[in-house]
Amino acid sequence: MQSFRPSAFATALGSMILGVLAAATLAASFPATPARAEATLLVDANSGKVLQADNATYPWYPASLSKLMTLYVTLSAIRDRRITFDTLFTVSRNAAAQAPTKMGFPIGTRVTVDNAIKMMMVKSANDMAVLLAEGVDGTIDNFAQEMTETAHRLGMTETDYVNPNGLPADGQITSARDLAILARALIREFPQYGFYWRIPAIQYGRRVVRNYNPLIGRYPGADGMKTGFICAAGFNLVATATRDNKQLIAVVLGAPSGAARAVKAAEMLESGFKRNPLSWLLPSLGTVDELKPIDADPPNLKDEMCGPHRKRLQAAEDEDEEAGAAGAGNDTGNGTVSTGDASPRFSVLLSALRAPTAKNANLLSDAGPVVPIVVYTGPTRPPGWKPAPKPERKTARKTVRKRVVAAAAGKTREPKSKPQLRARAAVKPKPAQ
Repeated sequence: MQSFRPSAFATALGSMILGVLAAATLAASFPATPARAEATLLVDANSGKVLQADNATYPWYPASLSKLMTLYVTLSAIRDRRITFDTLFTVSRNAAAQAPTKMGFPIGTRVTVDNAIKMMMVKSANDMAVLLAEGVDGTIDNFAQEMTETAHRLGMTETDYVNPNGLPADGQITSARDLAILARALIREFPQYGFYWRIPAIQYGRRVVRNYNPLIGRYPGADGMKTGFICAAGFNLVATATRDNKQLIAVVLGAPSGAARAVKAAEMLESGFKRNPLSWLLPSLGTVDELKPIDADPPNLKDEMCGPHRKRLQAAEDEDEEAGAAGAGNDTGNGTVSTGDASPRFSVLLSALRAPTAKNANLLSDAGPVVPIVVYTGPTRPPGWKPAPKPERKTARKTVRKRVVAAAAGKTREPKSKPQLRARAAVKPKPAQ
């Protein structure tokens, strides 16, 4: 029987340790990359406690989630009395030139801050984001600088902004961690304006647009916030929900489709509300502010999301891919990719958004009817305002109808000729001097 040799064991152990150290050194020499092209984060809105995290600090392109910071800066300007909700801003040439999705108002159209916010948050209107930026700070560059400075003040150390709407730009970067910090700031600092990120639908004229956030009205307790999509970022979503006085924030970045991001967010929220009683035994993930940023470039998912291998219009759930495939950074979570004239094909999308497995089938219910919030251009309308009745225009048809009725009643008279009228005027008695 061969005896145990400590020297041989020590040699083998030493070789193993050296191998591990070498592998760690080699791995450290390469830039960090996400294990998969998706970042997720679940946070308790009140305490900031992290309940779930995956690539949460990896840099990402925010797309239309940038509009959450546009909202924050605009509400801050109102709080600081720089503007009011009734302040009128004018659609500039620059605003009108933004890529869809947008309201498509002509240059020179005036819109109140209140209506612009509603259109931006529900329809994700890129032109309304620019309208607010230029109205608050004069130019997009000035507003983007204020957005970035505000982000850093809030602790969003991985975030920089170039524009107010999230259209593709290399310098427009954030992370799931930073977006959760922003969502908490909105909830805590502006609770009285929470309706802006949970409006179910807006109506402009005869057009009704449902909120691009598919959890609103479909997931129990859902009360915000915003969706986003560009080819480089994939399908993004910041979703909030409240049950039993407990509010959670779910962030999903880089989902492969609008349906996938909705179901993923619902799954995360559901797991947060139904925490295992023994979950306290698991290692604590700390708070969202304590998550350590990663020094890396954001992944570019353009080929994966909008490459030639992907079918255009492959399903209703991917209809919002159309504009992204064309290079637009719009958020089209319900399939509307026009300049604002088309009615949303939301009923088709609802069927596509159903969870793909029986396990998740009951997380998102079918959307019921909603009462849209009316939006409009021009000054603020006072309560009870109604449009002035249009003046009745006389038409040839109405004149003929009156003559027919008069003839039937025997009240017709022959029209007088011009000589007869002149003769009648000649014999008309003159007024006394």
